Amino acid sequence: MEETKKDKKVSGDNIYKLDGQVPLGKAIFLGIQHISLMFLGNITAILIIAGIVGMDSGLKISLVQNSMFVAGIVTLIQLYPVFKVGAGLPLVMGTSSAFISTNNLIASSYGYPAVLGASLVGGLFETVLGFFIKPLRKLFPPIVTNLVILNIGLSLLSIGIQYFGGGSGNYGTDANGVPINNINHLIVATLVLVVIVVLRAKTTGFLNASSILIGIIVGYIVAIFMGMVDFTDVREAAWFSLPTLMPVMPEFKLGAIIPMCIMFIATTIETMGDTCAVSQIGLGREAADTEISGAVKADGLGSAFATLFGCLPNTTYSQNVGLVNVTKVVNRFTIMTGAIFLILCGFCPKLSAILSVMPQSVLGGAAVIMFSSIFLSGIQGLLKEDLSGRNGMIVMLSMGIGVGIANTSSVLAALPSWVTTVFGQNGIIMTFVIATIANLLLPQDKPKEAKEA
Repeated sequence: MEETKKDKKVSGDNIYKLDGQVPLGKAIFLGIQHISLMFLGNITAILIIAGIVGMDSGLKISLVQNSMFVAGIVTLIQLYPVFKVGAGLPLVMGTSSAFISTNNLIASSYGYPAVLGASLVGGLFETVLGFFIKPLRKLFPPIVTNLVILNIGLSLLSIGIQYFGGGSGNYGTDANGVPINNINHLIVATLVLVVIVVLRAKTTGFLNASSILIGIIVGYIVAIFMGMVDFTDVREAAWFSLPTLMPVMPEFKLGAIIPMCIMFIATTIETMGDTCAVSQIGLGREAADTEISGAVKADGLGSAFATLFGCLPNTTYSQNVGLVNVTKVVNRFTIMTGAIFLILCGFCPKLSAILSVMPQSVLGGAAVIMFSSIFLSGIQGLLKEDLSGRNGMIVMLSMGIGVGIANTSSVLAALPSWVTTVFGQNGIIMTFVIATIANLLLPQDKPKEAKEA
């Protein structure tokens, strides 16, 4: 009985426990720190797609506002499950960077409404997958999941560099072949990059964990002094407004739904990995099937819910799993305060406007690090596997065909156009399909003793 009463006491030490009361001031500080890692990623995807489709500033601001509101709601569901939807673990949700390449392809081919329609179908599809976790864990072993993670990072590198140069129209040559002067964008992006690298290398604790956010703030301030920011939209935006329901009506195109559903399979694998990792790292135990199932269901339903507000798919953030590894903070109440902060941001269009007018090069300086970290994570995962024999063949086949075709999609020109749309411009999907098939068909390696005999 004494132990039970002790657990109910407010204590700073409870930040290292899944449940328990934490002093409100400390909880808010650590909660905001925890969501600071995903804050950029949560708005980056929508800003990138908005630039691709030429979205007007009013709608862009509304979608940035909505994306913060949705991320906060879905994070709360992950922390405190509703009808077995949610893991009940310290998982933070937000707009997924993994979908950027696929969203880019769909938006360019069919428009933004088709992105939302495909996301709605894909989210419901992932929800169904959440009911079949046991067979899925056997179907997608680490060799497959790490290849997917590696290729997600690989596919994002070029997008990161595009933003590093200032985004579309701010680098390269103009219509007359004259080089575009993007030196200011390169300076700002480089500055952001240097700040992040220095903080990561020379600091620990909060400064280290918040290096990306600090780098963005520094870069944004410098960009303002360099005259690179137009605050007209900020001045015109309201201080308070309710999130807009259905700002864009979804459209359903088969050519968009197929690649999106395949990406939702990939993100299901990523969510399974994040759930297992945060349980092992933060709680020192294996994640239960019910926890993994709840996490995947929250992913799927959260993504479907996001489309009602015109937002892109939501998923667990691997960056926050890394933060748990550094800080060991796993308290649900603490992280809940961060989720509530996100929701409150969703009611402030002026804050959304401040973020939406940020030069793309500011995001680019951070995106290069973020996207490269995903690539590195995949490599680290692969290096833990025995890459001789069967596993080595899976890597060679999936990378050789998947990445190769993504870089030379013209070899598929003789096939139906949907084949190129689905497989030709996205190495993630082709790599995932080849790795899964190879994993199912290639025979297991013989034990070493049998080989020696």
